[in-house]
Amino acid sequence: MKLLHTSDWHLGHRLHEQSQQMEQELFLEWITNVITEREIDILLISGDIFDVSVPSTQSQRMYYNFLINLRNTSCKHVLITAGNHDAPGNIDAPKALLHALSIDVVGRASEDLSQEVFKYDVDGESVIIAAVPYLRDQDIRRAVSGEDFEQITERYRTALMRHYTAAADYCESINESKYPQIAMGHLFAIGGKTSDSEQSIYVGSLGDIAADDFPKSFDYIALGHLHRPQIVAKNDKIRYSGSPNILSFSELNYDKKIIELEITNNEISDIKDIIIPKFRNIIKITGDLEYCKSELKLISNTKQKLLPWIEVVIDNEANNTIGFAEIQQYVNELNSGEELLKVLKVSLKNARDTRGVEQINQQAKEVKDLSPVEIFKEKCKEQEFNLDENEDILDAFNEIVSLIKEGK
Repeated sequence: MKLLHTSDWHLGHRLHEQSQQMEQELFLEWITNVITEREIDILLISGDIFDVSVPSTQSQRMYYNFLINLRNTSCKHVLITAGNHDAPGNIDAPKALLHALSIDVVGRASEDLSQEVFKYDVDGESVIIAAVPYLRDQDIRRAVSGEDFEQITERYRTALMRHYTAAADYCESINESKYPQIAMGHLFAIGGKTSDSEQSIYVGSLGDIAADDFPKSFDYIALGHLHRPQIVAKNDKIRYSGSPNILSFSELNYDKKIIELEITNNEISDIKDIIIPKFRNIIKITGDLEYCKSELKLISNTKQKLLPWIEVVIDNEANNTIGFAEIQQYVNELNSGEELLKVLKVSLKNARDTRGVEQINQQAKEVKDLSPVEIFKEKCKEQEFNLDENEDILDAFNEIVSLIKEGK
């Protein structure tokens, strides 16, 4: 039996306001071919199918077309959980219809663990999977009046791990022959490496879970949320698959992956990474003005399937405004016949260390290039307010951001 672990598709994502639909469609076509060629039996998607809770018609069409196309492959079961970007109701709405197609979805945690734990049988091999979605505070813990932040943090962490323990116990209760047991999750595990594109899904350290906190009865834990593929705390059985497409210029220095698991004689016999090809060249150029221009020229001379997207970081402190103007003018000249490349962002090297919010906004072109937390930190720095000595202020700001995202 072969399984494929992936996550964080973020269908509908835009990089600096540029639609990534084309490379997302190419990824879906590619992974469909991988499933066919490698004879994958079960596909696991650990959250963040969509980039926003109310996805566009185009994003939903990509999702459902992909699922329908799997009927023409070796894939016999698909198991999908919701992430923090997904609306649980949207993921769960077609549950009955999708189940008829051997596709199971779990949008929200349930006290009835039979709705969250699945046993699949394929060609004489079996596996039991606890499909744990992103665990929202209100889904697993009752608020208590007068709690301080430390109490909320500890009670939430306890409730989260209690849920995983209950899921593990349920897996054991239906496991009559020591079949492999797998858990899915969408959370931040301590030791994981982040990138700029992940939004904090917990307030402060609310959701920080150590690798040792997971029940030992799970033979593999298929995680989502972090966009860099990685093994957690050197524990080979706890892994993030990472996002398949580049969602930020901070994600350029490592390969994107999906993870294949093979089960033989009731045990996971092999775990291997499959490198995802780059469907669009996304490039960061750093150097003085002339170097940046020469690199742009080289890129423009190479015909590519999709228009390359570029961030230019100018190391030119002496004459900043001229650098910006010259880059834009040079790009216009390169694209005069046909559009050969697109510069999405121009900034100054180390500019954020020395300038205030207004200058950063000018350098990055728009404030939306920065996360709310980045802007808040820069404003505090500008006002000479030491956040390191006032961590409760940052926690409070994160809480406000979280409440806004949840629409409260």
